[in-house]
Amino acid sequence: MLGRALAAGGVSVVFTSVVIAAVVTTVTVASHTTTPAPSVGAGSAPSQEAVSDIPPTMLVLYQRAAAACPGLDWSVLAGIGKVETDHGRSSLPGVSSGENFAGAAGPMQFLAPTFDSVASRHPMPADGANPPTRYNPVDAVYAAAYYLCDSGAPADVYSAIFTYNHADWYVKEVLDHAATYRSQAPTGTGDCDNTHGNDRASLVLAFACAQLGQPYVWGGDGPQVNGGWDCSGLTKAAYAAVDVALPRTAADQYHAGPVIPESALSPGDLVFYGTADYIHHVGLYLGGGKIVNAPTFGVPVRVQDLHYSGDDYFGATSPLTVSSAGSGERAQ
Repeated sequence: MLGRALAAGGVSVVFTSVVIAAVVTTVTVASHTTTPAPSVGAGSAPSQEAVSDIPPTMLVLYQRAAAACPGLDWSVLAGIGKVETDHGRSSLPGVSSGENFAGAAGPMQFLAPTFDSVASRHPMPADGANPPTRYNPVDAVYAAAYYLCDSGAPADVYSAIFTYNHADWYVKEVLDHAATYRSQAPTGTGDCDNTHGNDRASLVLAFACAQLGQPYVWGGDGPQVNGGWDCSGLTKAAYAAVDVALPRTAADQYHAGPVIPESALSPGDLVFYGTADYIHHVGLYLGGGKIVNAPTFGVPVRVQDLHYSGDDYFGATSPLTVSSAGSGERAQ
């Protein structure tokens, strides 16, 4: 692979010529002893830096491909993609065509023998090229995930990245970028810290709270589908976690009811904003005057106040409420 150091004011290219064996072998790093992978947790939420810096299609692809190496966090793949080719945006030779001076090519900068070996040993995704090619982003990112796994990730992610490019500075840069791409523990999580019950409302809220930090995407049905959530995509998926089917849009979710007064709000209920003619937003009520929601463009899934300056709160529904002989009891 070809390492690239990306300076703050632009791209500063630092070439390191390395030859990576086609078949993964045990790697001994003189300055590094085997250590556990950083405690990043597979599937960590993207930070605002990730959302602003990584092209949406690549962000989704890094998250998808990480599953090919169970336990590997997608941010490590993104860190490699950043250092190697700025997520495929670099105009240097060997990114979209040809090879660089060391023979590396594609968005993840594979040598041809290495890529071919990985592709021959592992199932490549159906939406890649046929036959697989290191220039295709899908093939390249999946191959990188498989290669890291073959090299010891996630148990020893440092050595796995070192195998990718034999330089300690390279590993540090990849891990530094990966750290900036992972969302830190959100502040102001409110009642998201108390969603550990086994009743259905708690399970709905636990799903939504697990999405904190995920980016807002118009029409979004989740990070594994199209990179993030929109407001009604999040609520629909949260209720699907307890086998309750909601319509797709905020307006249709409101009209699916049952409508309740604000004074009757309980954790897990849906709250809506807009007018009778245009309901434009929906969130999940956490309790204590807080909601969890996917707010709008540029703002990730977060906890916020139910009411705020200028809000156009419209109403609420309680999809988990059942009418049993008119009792109106909440389903648990």
